[in-house]
Amino acid sequence: MEPPKITSPRPLVIGRIADHLTVQRPGHPLRVGIDGITASGKTTFAAELVRAVRDRGRPVVEVSFDDYHHPRERRHRQGRESADGYYEDAYDTEAVRREVLDRLVTEGVYRPRLRDLATDRPVPEELVRVAPQTVVIAAGSFLQRPELASGWDVIVYLDASFEAARARGVARDTELLGGPERAARLFDERYHAACRRYLAEVDPRAHADVVVGHDDPTHPRLLRIADTPFE
Repeated sequence: MEPPKITSPRPLVIGRIADHLTVQRPGHPLRVGIDGITASGKTTFAAELVRAVRDRGRPVVEVSFDDYHHPRERRHRQGRESADGYYEDAYDTEAVRREVLDRLVTEGVYRPRLRDLATDRPVPEELVRVAPQTVVIAAGSFLQRPELASGWDVIVYLDASFEAARARGVARDTELLGGPERAARLFDERYHAACRRYLAEVDPRAHADVVVGHDDPTHPRLLRIADTPFE
């Protein structure tokens, strides 16, 4: 039977990044962050990259930043629609650094969950041990903030425009956020306003190891990998 033909460049782009990751051996589990503005497609990209790395014979696990939110009271203390509240209070970045990034290096373990986002309850500590050659892939927002930046071995940045990400995010989260009008307002005033602050303060695209143009997820463009620009 002939192998299926690849009709989209997406598998090629993800495969090229997986090839890059599988040759990295820093002497501890490889810590890979999938960064990008809200609704840039990080979660789906991370899941596909996990499969591609596994297909290449390297052990791999995925960590979700949704499991590292602050309690709801902390997340909304500056107001439900506050951009500063989202940037400063949504994620427990200190816990991510301590329980995931640092423990992978010092102990070869990580804590997969800190809090259940749906119930807003803490999750009992449960550590997962991984082999030194394991690739640990985490998708999330604001991964290159100062308290996290040095904890990654590789950063993949999905470079999506606010217009494209807004359209996807509103369509995706309309039911969750209370209808299309409220979803659009939250993206404009909270999520993407916070992302604009992140871009202004950190310039994450410039510091990423891999940059992927991601306005059209079906046809991503590999713009840079390591020190090699493609455009």
